[in-house]
Amino acid sequence: MFTQLRKTLVATLIASLTLGQCLPAFADSADSLPDMGTSAGSTLSIGQEMQMGDYYVRQLRGSAPLINDPLLTQYINSLGTRLVSHAYSVRTPFHFFLINNDELNAFAFFGGNVVLHSALFRYADTESELASVMAHEISHVTQRHLARAMEDQKRNAPLTWVGALGSILLAMANPQAGMAALTGTLAGTQQGMISFTRQNEEEADRIGIQVLQRSGFDPQSMPSFMEKLLDQSRYSSRPPEMLLTHPLPESRLADARNRANQMRPVVVQSSEDFYMAKARTLGMYNSGKNQLTSDLLDNWAKGNVREQRAAQYGRALQAMGTNNYAEASKLLQPLLSAEGQNPWYLDLATDIDLGQKKTGDAINRLKNARDLRNNPVLQLNLANAYLEAGQPGEAATLLNRYTFNNKDDTNGWDLLAQAEAALGNRDQELAARAENMALVGRLDQAISLLSSASSQVKLGSLQQARYDARIDQFRQLQERFRPYTKM
Repeated sequence: MFTQLRKTLVATLIASLTLGQCLPAFADSADSLPDMGTSAGSTLSIGQEMQMGDYYVRQLRGSAPLINDPLLTQYINSLGTRLVSHAYSVRTPFHFFLINNDELNAFAFFGGNVVLHSALFRYADTESELASVMAHEISHVTQRHLARAMEDQKRNAPLTWVGALGSILLAMANPQAGMAALTGTLAGTQQGMISFTRQNEEEADRIGIQVLQRSGFDPQSMPSFMEKLLDQSRYSSRPPEMLLTHPLPESRLADARNRANQMRPVVVQSSEDFYMAKARTLGMYNSGKNQLTSDLLDNWAKGNVREQRAAQYGRALQAMGTNNYAEASKLLQPLLSAEGQNPWYLDLATDIDLGQKKTGDAINRLKNARDLRNNPVLQLNLANAYLEAGQPGEAATLLNRYTFNNKDDTNGWDLLAQAEAALGNRDQELAARAENMALVGRLDQAISLLSSASSQVKLGSLQQARYDARIDQFRQLQERFRPYTKM
């Protein structure tokens, strides 16, 4: 149970991290960090923020229902990168994650990490609406709202905030695991904290809409999406009361409309990738609910060419989901004929091939893909196809290159462990599994696995030296993370 000190801190953290509570209002048009942001550096440096972000990303990977779908990960990071490239005061790299959660939400935390709930794809009708949410969260990071919150509270005890932050992030990402523990925490929240957190939201929204416009999206999408949030709070189940630290006043929607109306009107068409990502998320990651509905697909089928293709793709996904591979192939074939190098289509075609035990067709399809050398999605598909075809050597060769270039992708390490196991390379299997354990925050297990790997190779060999060096690196990481694990 948190102390009374943490009770006041938690309220600020929640409001500055949650989307459900951040219906925007707008202040000045300047897009620069206020003086108070500079003073936050005395409380928490950028290096500390990145280190804390690294720690909590690992905890999220290990505890939250992250969607490790390479296509969706690639899409949201591409969209996020486009927005970040038009943001000011960017001090850290950015990484975007998708959580399988039907609660409408998004949050950002230290080190340029932004987490989106899959429910956003259900409510966002356009790419601009989705981008408006991401621009808001990006602005929380660029404005260093968490560090500024520490400074505002006159507390030079950042680790206290870190402990509260960890509980909030994990509870938001996986409500069943964390909400009960937070019930008492919020009981003593002080009303005086609310005005401060509203300032965070106002600033994030004011700057977010500018980022949105500079990135070529429709600024009107921000008030239009906020209106959906208001409707959600009025007519549907609201987010848990413990996360509602302030109301969702309509005055903020009016301010958003006013600011958007002062910007140059633009007509922005959603990309085909957006529709594909929406169809894939609703069709494959829907928390057991039928969200890729016939009504949605029928509406898309009457729309523009991008929507029509998404409708066809969605129907193929539905057929694939029921193991009706023949029907899925029939539905997908016109799309492949028109755009055979599209990674969304290639990925689904590969899954259909593997479902029909046509591993040779899957391998040939992917090896002939024009963008194979540059597209990690296709590389993972090919590695998986090699494994399904009983060719672990080919898979291991590909995956060793892949994991070198994509060290933070658990998909690559998992497949590499499978390939090395099939080859009988026990030490290399253990080493790959160790990398996966480290990425999900289980450094003790990672060290144990690497110790076992080290004991299985020749004493004094280069391979043993590599394993032992990696063990030392993980131990150093443990020491850096130790203050956070005590909270």
